[in-house]
Amino acid sequence: KGVVLFFVLPLVLGQQRTYNWDTPGQTLPPDPINPCLTDQDSCGCCVMQRKKWQLEEYLNSSMNSLEDSLARAQNTLRNIRENRVAFSVALTDRRRCIGPVRTAVNVVYQSIFINIGEAYNSSTGVFTVPRSGVYNLAFTVFSDAGSPGALLSVCASIRRNGVALAALREVYAQDQEDQATAVLLAQLSVGDRITISLHSGCWLCDDQNHYNTFSGFLLYATE
Repeated sequence: KGVVLFFVLPLVLGQQRTYNWDTPGQTLPPDPINPCLTDQDSCGCCVMQRKKWQLEEYLNSSMNSLEDSLARAQNTLRNIRENRVAFSVALTDRRRCIGPVRTAVNVVYQSIFINIGEAYNSSTGVFTVPRSGVYNLAFTVFSDAGSPGALLSVCASIRRNGVALAALREVYAQDQEDQATAVLLAQLSVGDRITISLHSGCWLCDDQNHYNTFSGFLLYATE
């Protein structure tokens, strides 16, 4: 049995194939000269022949089932690879501050760590949802633009099509640094625009240490 299994193990995708013990893909007709293949009462080897045919039918069915399963698995893997979405960006690679601003503005993150699917635009700061599904989104805001004793505010929100999903606000007058982080899950649709908005009266500061970040990835698709 071990020799037989090694002989028929290789899988070739495509139409269903026939496997047998005589010649791969070919079933030989009964031999009229051999009475064991024509007369069931002639000898006990007819029982062995019937068992052989039964085993061949079982192997054919099993091999074709494995081929179908392999084809489905490969198709699923291909869909996963084609629909991967992930991005992670930072504000800048050098010393830079934004604000304080009089009206809310979109934050444009220019330092890209990863952008699988090219859905984040570093010119506009907009992440455009390429596939409907549940997404993990996160952003961190940081500022050290103030001075001891002066009012320092770091406040921003993550927005979907201009509507806030979550907001961060850190207003503290006792030190020179403020920082806050938010992580959330959101069900998004194709074409939704996700942005980080800096609020009025607030500012952000960053450098090569990347204190201000914005990230997201597709957890699972819903279509």
